[in-house]
Amino acid sequence: MIKLSDYVIKFVERNCTKDVFLLPGGGCMHLVDSLGKNKKLNKITVLHEQAAAIAADADAQYLRKIGAVLVTTGPGGTNTITGVAASWIDSTPVLFMSGQAKRQDLLKGRGIRQMGVQEVDVVSLVKPITKYAVTIMNPNSIRYHLEKAVYLAKTGRQGPVWLEIPLDVQGAMIDARRLRGADAQQKKKEDLKVGRLDGWQKNIKRIVEMMKNAKRPVILAGNGIRAAGAEKEFVKLAEKLKIPVLLTWRASDILEEMHPLYFGRPGSVGQRAANFIQQNADLIITIGARLDLPQTAFDHGNFAKNAKKIVVDIDKNEINKLGFEKIAVNMDAGQFIKAILNQITKTKALNSKQKNKEKIFNKEKKEWREWCSGMRNKYSVPDPESLKSNNKYINTYAFIKELSECLTGKEVIVPGSSGSCAEVTMQTIRVKKGLRILNTPGLGSMGFGLPAGIGACVASGKKTISIIGDGGLQHNIQELETVKRLNIPFKLFILNNNGYGSIRMMQNRHFKGRLVSCDPSSGLTLPRLKKVAKAYDIKYMKITKNTSLKSGIKKTLSGNKPVICEVFVDPMQETIPRVSSKVMPDGKIVSMPMEDLYPFLDRQEFNSNMIAVPEAK
Repeated sequence: MIKLSDYVIKFVERNCTKDVFLLPGGGCMHLVDSLGKNKKLNKITVLHEQAAAIAADADAQYLRKIGAVLVTTGPGGTNTITGVAASWIDSTPVLFMSGQAKRQDLLKGRGIRQMGVQEVDVVSLVKPITKYAVTIMNPNSIRYHLEKAVYLAKTGRQGPVWLEIPLDVQGAMIDARRLRGADAQQKKKEDLKVGRLDGWQKNIKRIVEMMKNAKRPVILAGNGIRAAGAEKEFVKLAEKLKIPVLLTWRASDILEEMHPLYFGRPGSVGQRAANFIQQNADLIITIGARLDLPQTAFDHGNFAKNAKKIVVDIDKNEINKLGFEKIAVNMDAGQFIKAILNQITKTKALNSKQKNKEKIFNKEKKEWREWCSGMRNKYSVPDPESLKSNNKYINTYAFIKELSECLTGKEVIVPGSSGSCAEVTMQTIRVKKGLRILNTPGLGSMGFGLPAGIGACVASGKKTISIIGDGGLQHNIQELETVKRLNIPFKLFILNNNGYGSIRMMQNRHFKGRLVSCDPSSGLTLPRLKKVAKAYDIKYMKITKNTSLKSGIKKTLSGNKPVICEVFVDPMQETIPRVSSKVMPDGKIVSMPMEDLYPFLDRQEFNSNMIAVPEAK
């Protein structure tokens, strides 16, 4: 016989990462005790359940295993929901375990709002944002629910799962030899929900033919490639095809900056050359990229509008949402990559002895690659316009540019998930070989950078750099104590723009400078970070001049102790280039297409860059 909570923790040891992020409570006391007795799991105590969820997400992202979170009932569960939602949107597998009141104290349809101590029906709250969520009412069903949960977390489109375990169930004694598991038939049913391509051999042949016939092909690679564990196969495929590759933010480290096939990160807040390349393509193959609105500049119809489109995604609903004509490939990214590799090998489509028109990489595609290289050289990153700023402050783009040059490729970068710190980092960072970038752009909530950095640092054991805003820091500032306690090689750059910079810019653009709750003049105040660092006993540094950037960054990155570096950036600095609207000569306001980024180019220059049909306005 074994105590159920001991069984659960042993299961976590075998099936999840070795790091369990927790905040203890009476409602999960048996699980906490069992975790404490386990010598193989790393117990990371945080100071808010939201931080536990976010840290576990980053931990799972880095290790590509199932993350683990343990919280108590009621508020312990509700406090995690922001992190759960982020894992759901960005497809990160995390096992959430929460306590609950004893079974006899549960509501059970009594028509009242609460019966048990701290009782909240958390399972009903998280069901829409998890792949599986259940309350364990029968102790002998624990193996079945655990196996089903971790299977679903990693099968098909990955995501979070939730097990709520009442207090008396946690403490129950069970016979592990007699427990029923999730049987093969159940797993087969779930397999049917995983993306499959009907008649895939025929379609793969068609896709290879389209690659041959295209004059200006491009690949847009997304995080589905990493979720499939297919990064090496993807690089192999790209190098065989010699087709230009663009990356989404979530896949930004699949190819390093200096790789000859890497041509940037397009989007509504993108890189000018990358957007021109995407919008001039005559064939675009998106692999494991869900093509959300920021990626397509809020207009699916304008996305790669001059190209035939092949969309590869494991989630058919992500394909179906797109309002343009396409070849839909509802398939795991790794399976697709292997199928294409097999097909081009079988048909000898790469054979140098083949006639020009029978080869995938031919004279026309060589000319296209050369044109793409010309665009990349013409529109450097960062954009020269973005480097212009008030000399009283640090230029944010100059900071990320200098930081990139100081990196070795052995670090982990964790930008905040929203605001200018996220946008500028993902526009500007130069990825060296070996560098990992972890982000959660889907939800875009403030407060992610610090706990995500903790999770990444714990998982990797590497020097981890978080870049967050002075406003976003406040949402999980308590985790500075966790950083100090763990004494990890964590470097926190805080971009101080005196409030909520993105909100300030939005209000200036849309409401004629009427500011509300975004800086000290409009009702928002923030603490002095030097005093905060002192309170948490963490080394503090600051950078106030552009001339001190390099030395300040190097000092912050040196050593393996935690450091807070406050960077005083221009409160009025714009995030550019970006998609914007334009006032026409007749006064009409027109939303510009994603190839036509603000600051707008001279019309002659713009038109010269559109070798496909231009849309100059």
